[in-house]
Amino acid sequence: MTKTVESHGGNIVAEVFQRHGIQWIFTLCGGHISPILTGCNEKGIRVVDVRHEATAVFAADAVSRLSGTIGVAAVTAGPGLTNTITAIKNAQMAQVPVLILGGATATVLKDRGSLQDIDHLSVVKSVIKYAKTIKRVRDIQPSLEEAIATARLGVPGPVYIEIPVDLLYPEILVRDWYGLKSKSKSMPWWMSSYLNWNVNRIFKDKHKTYSKNAQTDNTQNSSLHIPKVSEMLQSAEKPVLLIGSQALLIPSQREALADAVKELNIPTYVSGMARGLLSKSHLPIFRHERKKALKEADLVILAGVSCDFRLDYGRMIHHRAKIISINLSRGDMYLNRRPARGILTNPGSFLIELNKSNNNAKQKKWENWHQKLSERNKKRWNVIKTQADADIDYVNPLKLCLEINQHIEDGDIIVADGGDFVATASYILRPQSLSGWLDPGVFGTLGVGAGFLLGAKLTHPESVVWAIYGDGAFGYSLMEFDSFVRHKIPVIAIIGNDAGWAQIARDQVEMLDDPIGTELAVTDYHKAVEVLGGKGYFVDKENQIDDVLTQAKESAKSGKPTVVNVRIGKTDFRKGSISM
Repeated sequence: MTKTVESHGGNIVAEVFQRHGIQWIFTLCGGHISPILTGCNEKGIRVVDVRHEATAVFAADAVSRLSGTIGVAAVTAGPGLTNTITAIKNAQMAQVPVLILGGATATVLKDRGSLQDIDHLSVVKSVIKYAKTIKRVRDIQPSLEEAIATARLGVPGPVYIEIPVDLLYPEILVRDWYGLKSKSKSMPWWMSSYLNWNVNRIFKDKHKTYSKNAQTDNTQNSSLHIPKVSEMLQSAEKPVLLIGSQALLIPSQREALADAVKELNIPTYVSGMARGLLSKSHLPIFRHERKKALKEADLVILAGVSCDFRLDYGRMIHHRAKIISINLSRGDMYLNRRPARGILTNPGSFLIELNKSNNNAKQKKWENWHQKLSERNKKRWNVIKTQADADIDYVNPLKLCLEINQHIEDGDIIVADGGDFVATASYILRPQSLSGWLDPGVFGTLGVGAGFLLGAKLTHPESVVWAIYGDGAFGYSLMEFDSFVRHKIPVIAIIGNDAGWAQIARDQVEMLDDPIGTELAVTDYHKAVEVLGGKGYFVDKENQIDDVLTQAKESAKSGKPTVVNVRIGKTDFRKGSISM
């Protein structure tokens, strides 16, 4: 006999999600949030439980980046929320809209020593755009609507909604918890009156639905800037376009953006998710010697890129170069270097509009500039290929990356999680789709891999999803292979295993002559994955790479989460690359 459960707050949450086209909710279960999970399950929204709350938020982050639908994570009270802070901050700095639902103690037990009761809003205040504690059932729906809208508005980012447990469970059960259904006279009359008042307040008009007033976007009318930007381009002799992740925030625009980059024909460099534009081989994108190009450029267009440490705080750009900064964030637009023209809007949308209004087709006047950058790019690439052939102990990491390139196919997605090995891979690997590259972003967070893999495979089930890991970073993801096995998420992880935190060790040892804290064991990660139910391979010779990668793809396509643990040697490829 099937037990009938009264409608509850979790059902209201699920109904809102269903209206917004949300297909997945990521979680680590907890008693404070159980009705949210059961309500979503009842509505056909897939509940994906993981082994650490940070993974849930990273997965929601990846869903937002890749699908255009906001990603959602639900975590229980106290440590359930505090475990997510790094992942929430990463989403904030990467400017990704994510909704985090947090559980909380019952309203009548707040600040009375209840299990896992902390001031959640104070904890998240610095890392989110919007935070709210819901106090009545009828406020669940409009508050969620407002939070989702706020997450996407202006500079996208994470938002937090706290729902106390007594708003989520059925009213009849809450009255029972409060002791209001008991015939016992042990409760003083004043306490019974107070509890009755509180329950009535919580559940009054619980079926009422209404919407919040829509918020307005404060971005500029970019068309007003088009004539001036076109004029500046016409006058430029050596323009450079830098495109960052923000330009690819709207998945449906990515093809149009690629077309715009092609037609504008401005020498271009990409970073973050914009590396997906490398999948279009006919675009004027250069991968190497960006620093030299910026030192010579007379016009630099920053499309979703700020003058932070990655551009040496603006000093990488020639001091006489004119800068056009297109950004959703006014703060990022003016960071460290004041642009000649700042345009507060979505940079991808602006480039598309600029291309539509451009009447000059490809700029023939820049041919010599293109040729100069192309020759430099080719020369650097030849050096990399020569370095990849160097004979070192174990596997040359450059050689490994070149071999991986041969196995990445159209539509595949690459997730980057690590330091030295991943930074090396970023010079070499070529994404094969416009959504083909995911990295943490400016925060440089280790541990994004498992969540990003999960979100990428769910949103692109037909794609082969690869993760490029350093062995240090893989430690954060190992246990999530249990989640991949349980939820049938067949992904491929390539571990560059040099038994250490190489990015830190390289400079620490040279500057301070001490490797303390940077050394790891040569660990059989592939065996650990097999114990968890996945498939593992080990490589320590270069002539094994091709066959093992072929087998790994077959394992993943057969439904097995797969790890290739590659013992790599040490090189000087990234010597002196420390960032501060």
